[in-house]
Amino acid sequence: MWEYSSKVHDHFLHPHNAGALPDANAIGEVGSLACGDALKLYLKISPAGVIEDASFETFGCASAIASSSVLTDLIKGKTVDEALKITNKDIAKELDGLPKQKMHCSVMGEEALEAAIRNWKGEPAVPHAHEEGKMVCKCFGVTDEQIKHAIRENNLKTVEEVTDFTKAGGGCGDCSEEIARILAAELNQKPLTELKPKKHLTNVQRMQKILKVIDEDIRPQLAADGGDIELIDVNGKHVTVSFHGRCSQCRASEVTIRNLVEKQLREHVEPDIVVEEV
Repeated sequence: MWEYSSKVHDHFLHPHNAGALPDANAIGEVGSLACGDALKLYLKISPAGVIEDASFETFGCASAIASSSVLTDLIKGKTVDEALKITNKDIAKELDGLPKQKMHCSVMGEEALEAAIRNWKGEPAVPHAHEEGKMVCKCFGVTDEQIKHAIRENNLKTVEEVTDFTKAGGGCGDCSEEIARILAAELNQKPLTELKPKKHLTNVQRMQKILKVIDEDIRPQLAADGGDIELIDVNGKHVTVSFHGRCSQCRASEVTIRNLVEKQLREHVEPDIVVEEV
């Protein structure tokens, strides 16, 4: 089970500065609903370049909400130059750490901050690395420049760490070899000639991982809207679930299945899982 600090729990259950900021003059957006995580950061910056107020809207897990919440606390009162020095490591440290599989949430916060300040300066909202980089992970829209930046800033050593910090390779896995080549080049090592195949999960292992993701990532998001979810069956990679509470009456349940339940299970369990509501 992932272990979250008390600060993560507090910021998730009682997020600071949540919601849109009506008088914001800088907005940074990163991620996408299609990828399972999205963050919109609002800033009110004075003419002197001081961040007077900040808020956020996010779609994601507890770590994404906590990272966004603590980021707004960190940047209030700072100048834009001071704020730009804040990294994903600072966000994670302020939360007393994040599970390694959730470090990409802190990276998303850093990227949203940079995008918002670029927006305030009148520069392109998307950093040049994202514009000029070559697409590596099509599942989550991650470029080689984003991967290189994560490797350098966080001293990453393995493909698994790259996935934890960027999500690249966490979907279908077809980009794993390319990630390994980028990593080898950054570490001045010889490229790997072959990668060890992933071990296949037994049905019991698969069910345990599915239950974990439902309990820690999916159920809290549904509970926020008065809903709940129950795992009905796992037959190989075919998963059946049932919605309860407000979710049982929702006409958009199919959207919830695809954009939340199935995407989370594909990211954290296996990339070809299929989810059906009964």
